[in-house]
Amino acid sequence: MSLSVCPIAVVAAPLKVVWENLTQWDRYADWADVHVERTEPEGPISVGQTIFFTGMALGRTWHFTFKVEELDPERHRIGLHVMFPFGLQEKPHIACDPIDATSCRVQYG
Repeated sequence: MSLSVCPIAVVAAPLKVVWENLTQWDRYADWADVHVERTEPEGPISVGQTIFFTGMALGRTWHFTFKVEELDPERHRIGLHVMFPFGLQEKPHIACDPIDATSCRVQYG
C-alpha cells in the first residue's frame, strides 16, 4: 500500500500574481526557503528547462533539481520531474485555480 499526499493551499493573492511567482525562478527565494543556483537554459520557464536549487535543512545544504516537462499557461499548470537527494524522484504537477478576484488555490502533487 502506498500513500499519496497532495498539498493544497488557498493563497490570498490574485491568480495572475501567484502564477508569475511560480513561473519566475528568481522569485522562489522570496517565498520558499531555497536558492536558485542556475537554470539551463536561462530565461523564462519553458518545457525542457532544468532548474538547480539548494536549500538548508537539518544544518546541511541540500541540492535538488526541477525539470519542466509540461507547461500550460492557459490552465495554469506545470508538470515537473523533481530529483531530490538520495535518488528520490517524483513527477508532480503544480496547478493554480482561481477562487475569486483576490485569491486562488495552489496544489502540488
